[in-house]
Amino acid sequence: MARRRTYPSQTEIQTGNMEHIHTPLDRARIVRTVLSMLQEEGLEQISMRKIADSLGVKAASLYYHVKDKEQLLHLLAEQISSEVEFPDEQLDWREQLRQWSLHFRRVLHLYQDSVQIMSATIAASPNRLSHIEFLFRILAESGFKESQIPWLASMLKSYIYGFIDEENRLAARAKIEHVDVDQMGKNYTEKFQALSPEFYPYLGRFAAYTTAVDWDNEFTFGVNVLLDGFEAQRTHEKTGKEKNP
Repeated sequence: MARRRTYPSQTEIQTGNMEHIHTPLDRARIVRTVLSMLQEEGLEQISMRKIADSLGVKAASLYYHVKDKEQLLHLLAEQISSEVEFPDEQLDWREQLRQWSLHFRRVLHLYQDSVQIMSATIAASPNRLSHIEFLFRILAESGFKESQIPWLASMLKSYIYGFIDEENRLAARAKIEHVDVDQMGKNYTEKFQALSPEFYPYLGRFAAYTTAVDWDNEFTFGVNVLLDGFEAQRTHEKTGKEKNP
């Protein structure tokens, strides 16, 4: 097994994060290091060489454990998935899916570019597969049509990814404009309300709601709308079967 060199790296000296010099290098440490680096740098800025430097090892030692960036993305996605809690199985299907969605969003918010990491790879590792299995099981046991179950699970996942992407995009925009997100929302409210009511009557009318930062309630509202739609589809399928035994 590759080991760290016997003197600290410059990164360790600057951050004061000097672990024991003989601690073995392994995948778990590599993943922890990269997730920590993500808080300071975006995924695109992190190279295998930077990771090796941060760990205080030669690039060859890193490649002994992780063959390339694609495999690293799989490992990162697996770790992120491992931190998402499963809801209580005693809850009804709607509440389980609602709580799972909230847990998933919370964990994705812990790491910069987490949605990009999850979307860049196909689920093929135990923790990621366990979440797909969870969604399929809940939907199957609740009586949804089998051919539609993967579609429903994908809809829920895509909503979560898309919502977080939008949150991150707006937060990045606020940073560029050197204001907090609340203030940016107020600034854009004023801009929309100043538009000609002749041409944009509804943009001005709904400006305060369009630019409001109420992400927690908006996210939950969206999940509930999806689940309402799921329930309507389930009822439709069930009624159709009853009419055509």
